[in-house]
Amino acid sequence: MYCYTGRVLRINLSTSSFRVEEIRREFIERYIGGRGLGLRYLLEEVPPRIDPLSPDNKIIIPTGPLTGTIAPLSGRFPIVTKSPLTNTVCDSYSGSFFAVKMKYAGYDLLIVEGRASKPSYIEITENGAVIRDASHLWGLGTLESSRIIKEELRDENSSVLTIGPAGENLVRFACVVDSGLWVNGRGGVGAVFGSKNLKALAIKNYKGEVKLYDPEGFKNTVVELTRKRVKTAENLWAQTDGTPIIVDLSHNAGVLPSYGFRSGSFEYHDKINTERVKEATAKKYACPFCPLACKRILKFNNRLIKSPEYETLSMMGSNLGVRNLKDVAEAAIVATDLGMDTISLGSIIGFTVRLYEEKILSEKDLNGLKPSWNSLDFIIEMSKMIAYRRGIGDKMAEGVRRAVQKIGEKAEKERLDVKGLELPAYDPRGTYGMALAYATADRGGCHLRAWAVASDAFGEMDPYSFTGKAKLVKDLQDLNSIKWSLIICDFWLSSYEDMAKLLKPALGREYSVEELKIIGERIWNLTKIFNMREGFKRIDDTLPPKMFEQPLRGGKTDGKVVPRREFEESLSEYYKLRGWDESTGIPKEETLKKLGVDIS
Repeated sequence: MYCYTGRVLRINLSTSSFRVEEIRREFIERYIGGRGLGLRYLLEEVPPRIDPLSPDNKIIIPTGPLTGTIAPLSGRFPIVTKSPLTNTVCDSYSGSFFAVKMKYAGYDLLIVEGRASKPSYIEITENGAVIRDASHLWGLGTLESSRIIKEELRDENSSVLTIGPAGENLVRFACVVDSGLWVNGRGGVGAVFGSKNLKALAIKNYKGEVKLYDPEGFKNTVVELTRKRVKTAENLWAQTDGTPIIVDLSHNAGVLPSYGFRSGSFEYHDKINTERVKEATAKKYACPFCPLACKRILKFNNRLIKSPEYETLSMMGSNLGVRNLKDVAEAAIVATDLGMDTISLGSIIGFTVRLYEEKILSEKDLNGLKPSWNSLDFIIEMSKMIAYRRGIGDKMAEGVRRAVQKIGEKAEKERLDVKGLELPAYDPRGTYGMALAYATADRGGCHLRAWAVASDAFGEMDPYSFTGKAKLVKDLQDLNSIKWSLIICDFWLSSYEDMAKLLKPALGREYSVEELKIIGERIWNLTKIFNMREGFKRIDDTLPPKMFEQPLRGGKTDGKVVPRREFEESLSEYYKLRGWDESTGIPKEETLKKLGVDIS
C-alpha cells in the first residue's frame, strides 16, 4: 500500500506484551487515516459506557497517509480515546515529531490497552515495544521527565510524550506534552495515560521515507501547492504572527473572554498581543514539514520560554485579567510542566474567582487563598492545588461541570462548558456561528471543529444572526474531518481540491471532491454514533445558561446574549441539513446508508 506501512502496533500494559498486526484495510478505504481511522478503531474496540479511566479504555495514535512525506503542514497527529472529562469521543492534536518517527519505525497505528501494575513508560522500536520502569519518574513534571527519558534512550532527538503530576493524579483535563514544546491538550488524554500507570510513550529519532505511487509527481504537486496556496496572504499570517494575532481580532470584535467571561473586550489586550510576542521572540521553530514555522520561543531576562498560543493568551491572560505577556508565559509553562490543558485550566481558575466574587466560595473554602484578577501568584498556586488535588483543587480537578455538582446549585450560573468540555477563547455571545459550533462539536466546547468566528465576527457574515450558520458549521465540520484524516494542519486553508491533488500521486488513486466530502461527513456521523451510545441527546447540544442569560459588559458586544429561540431554530436547521431527526438529533437510517457508515 502506497503511503501506508500496513502495520498496527498493539501494546497490552496488563500483560506487558505487544504484537504487530495488519491494519484494517477496509477502515483505511472508508476513513483514510488520522482522525477517521483512529475514531473507527475506537468505536470498534472500546465497549459502550465504560469508565474512561478504567483499563477498558484505549489510547490510539493514528498517522495519516501524508505523515512522513514532504506534504506541507502534514506533521500533526491525534491521540484518540474516550474522554474522561466529557465521556465523548476525543481526538486531541499536536504537531510534534512523534507520528513521523512512528511511521518511519513501520507503524500506521499505535494502540495501548490495559493497565500496568506499576508506573511505566513505553519505548517504541522498529521491532515492537519495550516496557520500562518509570517509578523514578512518577511525580516529576513533563519537562524533567522528557529530559531524563531522552538521556536513558541516549537520543536527545527522540520524541517523548509524557504526563506530569496532573495526569498521574487523574485530573480530568490533564494533557500530554512532548519536550515542553508540543501539547495534546484537550479532553483529558493525560488522565487516560495516568489511569494506565503510563508515564510516557517514547520513540527514538528513526529516519526513513514513505513509499509514494508517483514520487516526482508528488514533489511537483507539493511545490505547486506550497507556492500557490500555502504561502499566500490568507495563510501567511501564521508565518508572520502565528495565533497571537487573534488577540486583537477578538478584542476588536468583542469576543475576547475577559475576567471570567464577563466581557468580550480587555483593556490591556495590547500588553499580550502579537506585537508583544514579536518583541520578545528569540527564535522560531516548526512542526515537521511545515514551511510556515508559526511556533516561537520568547526571551525574558535571559530566560527562554515557549510562547503561548492565542487560546492560552486569552484563557490564562485576558480571562484572568493578566496584564503582561511575561506573566501569561510563566503561568503557561507551569501548567505545561504540571501537565494541564491551559484552556480548561484558565476557564476553571476564572470560574473560581467569579465564585469568590459572588460569595459562593470563601477564603476558608480556598485554604486561605484570596482569589483575584491579574495575580500570577494566585494562578500558580491554584494550578498546583488542582494538579495535586489539594483542598478545593480536588473539586476543580474534576472539570467545571462536576465541580458545580460538588459546590452546589448556586455555582451553575458561572458554569462554562459544553458536554463537560470548558469553552475556549471566543465568547459565543458575540459570534453566533461559534455558539452553534460549540453546541454541536462532538468532543464538547471546541473551537477547532468549525472555526466559524472567521466568517462572522472576523468576516462578512452578521455575527449576531444565525442566518446561514447551520450550513457554515456543518460544512466546516465535514471539511475538517477529512483534513484531519490526511492529516493537514488548520493553518493551511486547504480545499477538497487541494487534498485530491495531493492524494493522487501519493496513493495512486484519484479521489473526487464529492468522494472526499462524503468521507468527511461519514466521519462526523461516526462520532455522533459513538456519542449517542454513550447517552448523549439533543438536550446536550446546547450552551451553558450564562450564554443565554448574562449579557456581556463593555466593548463592541456590550449587552449581547445568545437568543435561545433563534439558537434552537438554528440547531434544528443543522440537524435537517445533516439528515438527522430534528427532535432527537439521531441520524436517520437513510442518511447512514447514503454515507456508507459501517457500524455493524
